[in-house]
Amino acid sequence: MSDVAIIGIGIHPFGRTEGMSGLQQGVHAAREALSDAEMEWKDVQFAFGGSSAAGNADAMVNDLGLTGIPFMNVSNGCATGGSSLLSAYTTIKSGQFDIGMAVGFDKHPRGAFNADPEASGLEKWYGETGLMLTTQFFGMKIQRYMHDYGITSDSLAIVAEKAFNNASLNPNAWRRDPVSKDTILNATMVSDPLTKYMFCSPAEGAVALIMCRADIAHKYTSKPLFLKGAAFRSRPLGSFEVFSPSLEIERGPSPTVGASEATFEMAGMNREDIDLAQLQDTESGAEIMHMAENGFCKDGDQEKLLHDGHTMINGKLPVNTDGGCIANGEPVGASGLRQVFENCVQLRGAAGKRQVQGNPKTAYTHVYGAPGISACTIITT
Repeated sequence: MSDVAIIGIGIHPFGRTEGMSGLQQGVHAAREALSDAEMEWKDVQFAFGGSSAAGNADAMVNDLGLTGIPFMNVSNGCATGGSSLLSAYTTIKSGQFDIGMAVGFDKHPRGAFNADPEASGLEKWYGETGLMLTTQFFGMKIQRYMHDYGITSDSLAIVAEKAFNNASLNPNAWRRDPVSKDTILNATMVSDPLTKYMFCSPAEGAVALIMCRADIAHKYTSKPLFLKGAAFRSRPLGSFEVFSPSLEIERGPSPTVGASEATFEMAGMNREDIDLAQLQDTESGAEIMHMAENGFCKDGDQEKLLHDGHTMINGKLPVNTDGGCIANGEPVGASGLRQVFENCVQLRGAAGKRQVQGNPKTAYTHVYGAPGISACTIITT
């Protein structure tokens, strides 16, 4: 089985783009990725793509070209992008095809996500009582974590401040104005302890990646990047999830724990080998909890690490170097692929003012979403 290389990357800036559909943004990202790989659409043998609110990804062929390509639509919540990537990865790894595309895009309406209980196997009452409201769930989850492990609101603000500072250096980010820690802490409370600047927002944007067998990557780029590990897991028994109507007495691990362990095992690497990471930060508390769930520290260690600047761009393990979900927003179909795009830019040494120093060689991504699913990757030079 051949290794898999990433040879082309493309993005449509995140945020709000009036007069342009989500699917059109996907086409824009796909054409950028094709140009980056110096190939044409007819050279792509298959594709996986997803969108939550902007139509079927396979409809992109109307603009890209009717080549008869097998194009599979993917729908897996916030892990849609990660699932598209993993599907393309395993297709090439299996030897079925040599060159493929993973693409994700979305165009969500303004306002909070309006989840449907019945789509997750729950009765309508669960939504009518407000128990599916993600902001409320995130507040409760981080409250419990702060109580158990001594995390303070100051740390929540540090995460958000870092996100906006990093995004100010990213031309593709939505919210590019720095926001001070004091402003974040004193902003409108949404769901205690999370203020409005600690949350991401539904958004628009698109990302496409071209992948191929590693042994033919040199035909398309002088700087291929290699997907050394990729794994996906759903929630185990006892995991604390937004769409769970009850909790086991004995808490179980997050799906992130299993996905991360499987990814590192596949890559044959350790956490110490990672030079930078993109971790799901639907809100500030998520990034903090995910630092531990992905094995980069122990529960409770985040308080000191954050105050010491450990996760800043110039820190020991830079996290969410492009501003993460907090500053980019979350177009569900594209969000996981945005993380991979950012890691590719960093490993190419092309991130400009937000470039991680020291010639990074290994990067990690982690995406997590409802109803309790997680996907992780490790990419190397």
